[in-house]
Amino acid sequence: MLRSTWTTGRRGALVGASAAVVCATLTACGNTGDGYVAVGPPRPSVTAVRPTGSVTLVPLDGTPKSPTASGTSSPVTTPAPTSAPAPTSNPGPSSPPPAAKSGGGKAPSLPSTPTTVPTTASRTPAPRTPAALTWGAPARKATDKRWCEDVTLGFHNSGGTAVRSGTVTLGTHIIGALGIDWATIPATERLPAPIAAGARENGTWRVCVDAWRVPLGMHIETRDVSVEWH
Repeated sequence: MLRSTWTTGRRGALVGASAAVVCATLTACGNTGDGYVAVGPPRPSVTAVRPTGSVTLVPLDGTPKSPTASGTSSPVTTPAPTSAPAPTSNPGPSSPPPAAKSGGGKAPSLPSTPTTVPTTASRTPAPRTPAALTWGAPARKATDKRWCEDVTLGFHNSGGTAVRSGTVTLGTHIIGALGIDWATIPATERLPAPIAAGARENGTWRVCVDAWRVPLGMHIETRDVSVEWH
């Protein structure tokens, strides 16, 4: 005799329905011997294939539920991010900042161009001019001897270079009692050097001739001056 096993709930309803189908099959086949009927849900196939489409489970109670209640959901397609459109034209040259509106603040001032101050070239010193020595008339002074006298000369260097050295040649004339110039005797003396540029110097010398050239009643006069300098 066949035994039926009843199970409550949704799973029980599926099991009961399966058992009834098995029993009907055995009776139709005319099996009169003692047989055994497997009770319970059929064993799932080893190589089960996962459904590729969306699956909607409908319970026996007749109330459809959303796919999220059964744990199976349809694949959700995530839209790809949309990239910003590339610019179609090159930007033109930058325009200057707009001027301030009338009645508003001052317009922005543009940076001023630095002014280059010309440098004053250093003055080149004037070339140095050579020494230029001048002198005046000799100043004479008599001594206690008629054949000697003191002669003073004043010198002025108006050049741009100093007079380092030189000589002075004095010409002494021998004058007779009647004013006759009997002879001129030269005498060479050293120049009072150095004489700086623009400076003035004085020189004094005692000039003498031979005593026999100036007898009693005669005298000497130094009149001529000649100067050489370096």
